[in-house]
Amino acid sequence: MDYTFLTEKAREAAKNSYSPYSGFAVGAALLLADGRIFCGCNCENASYGASLCAERAAFSAAVSSGARKFEAIAVVGFGPDGERDKVMPCGICRQVMAEFCDGKFRVVVTENGKNKIFSLSELLPSAFADFRAD
Repeated sequence: MDYTFLTEKAREAAKNSYSPYSGFAVGAALLLADGRIFCGCNCENASYGASLCAERAAFSAAVSSGARKFEAIAVVGFGPDGERDKVMPCGICRQVMAEFCDGKFRVVVTENGKNKIFSLSELLPSAFADFRAD
């Protein structure tokens, strides 16, 4: 699948970034299995640990609406010199994805102006998983 539409939504979300400390704006667009899209942007804080990544902001918005089935997420980042290539989710964001998604969940980043797609299992092999009994 071509996730260009998702990457564009992530670019729009990055415009809302609050990143006065790093100067690095990140946007994420999360595609649900039912076709809905939830977006998020990074929101920094002077107490750096209180900062929120764009990916987790998108998941929080979706989960807050009751969503639980996810297909893919696109992530884009902009520094002072423009869009950056291959902005990858941090480890915490990858673990949050593993909480809600299986290893086939797709992570879309841009490289040289083209989408590059990874599975979650490629980005987080042997993820720490919850061992609740179903």
